[in-house]
Amino acid sequence: MAFEWRRFLRPDYVIWLLLFGALAAFSPGQSPIVITLIIAIGAVQVFEPRIGTRNAIVINLLLCYLLIYFSKPVPRGIESSFWVMLLLPVISAAATFGLLGSSVVAIVACLEDLSFILFLEWENHFNGTDYVIFSDERLELALRMLSLMVVSYLTHQLAKAKREEALKHQRAAEQLAEANQSLKEAEAAVRRSERLAALGQLTAGLAHELRNPMGTMKTSAEMLERSVGKENDVAREMAGYIKEEVDRANSLISRFLDFARPQHLKLERGEVTAMLDRAIERFERENTGVSVYKNYAPDTPLVVLDTELMERVITNLLTNAAQASPPGGVITVKTRWVDDTVEIAVIDRGSGIDPKNLESIFNPFFTTKAEGVGLGLAICSKIVNEHGGHIEVESTLGEGSVFRVLLKAK
Repeated sequence: MAFEWRRFLRPDYVIWLLLFGALAAFSPGQSPIVITLIIAIGAVQVFEPRIGTRNAIVINLLLCYLLIYFSKPVPRGIESSFWVMLLLPVISAAATFGLLGSSVVAIVACLEDLSFILFLEWENHFNGTDYVIFSDERLELALRMLSLMVVSYLTHQLAKAKREEALKHQRAAEQLAEANQSLKEAEAAVRRSERLAALGQLTAGLAHELRNPMGTMKTSAEMLERSVGKENDVAREMAGYIKEEVDRANSLISRFLDFARPQHLKLERGEVTAMLDRAIERFERENTGVSVYKNYAPDTPLVVLDTELMERVITNLLTNAAQASPPGGVITVKTRWVDDTVEIAVIDRGSGIDPKNLESIFNPFFTTKAEGVGLGLAICSKIVNEHGGHIEVESTLGEGSVFRVLLKAK
């Protein structure tokens, strides 16, 4: 119960109650119906958030009319000081609605006040000095209506300026949030580039030092295989194993060098769809467990790119998608053109990527595969970056992943 009382003891509620209590206390004549109407108008103001602004305005227009009518029995309402209560619905409408809505409410309030001229005893106001009194009352009514319209327009202008200022602050806050997000992404990209540069230098040096001993080992294994007798199957088998492992190590070293050395792009203006078709055709020759669905946007603009390197990127993304997909799965390759950017999306419905790994998958040597090296996506990211684009990923664990390659159309 105490909680309910605290809800009704808000400062604005208390102020409304005090103000309308004072109006009722100092009301001329202390008429019970006038006091009741004042309290009712105060209750509408207090409960306006609950009953709605529109409903509160309509109710207050009716209550104000009755208050003005009963506050001065003769002549009805024409000399009532409570006409100022019409400012309550007028100001509420001007602060809430647009210019049309606030004008309609102000006009209704003016018509309410003007209607009290009908209650004048016409026959008593056209004799002698009564005509002068009637003229004064007419001027008083005109002044009231002008006051209501002026207050309505001024309140509308102030409310409009306040809304525009709030909207400007909101837009500034949104721009600041976007700038902060861009800054975080840029910082992440710089950190990743620094790691890539350091690892690239280390990889290049290590690969160079390993090439010579690997070549010696392979040559020795081949000589051993030729020199041992045919009856020595074990030695020949061991020599074969040595050659296979050396070839595997050399392939790994070549991948390290591909990652470490700067790419010499052979840029040419070409069609993205033609490049995708070649990459998909190559992928399908080597992978029969999944199918690829093409969803190309019409009229995709030409892009300046190194076709061979970009085919490697798409083939790598297709291979990763196939490895994540169940047997018989479908991979979608989709293109679209947004402003001056061509987007290539490789979509699978496979196992997805753990959210904690999303920020690391483009880092070199990061892999979740048992036999992976962790250079495939790092090389893809590097190639796309050297084209002036970037690569993004969205993934839901257990539902699939979307890799997007974004390239500038030129």
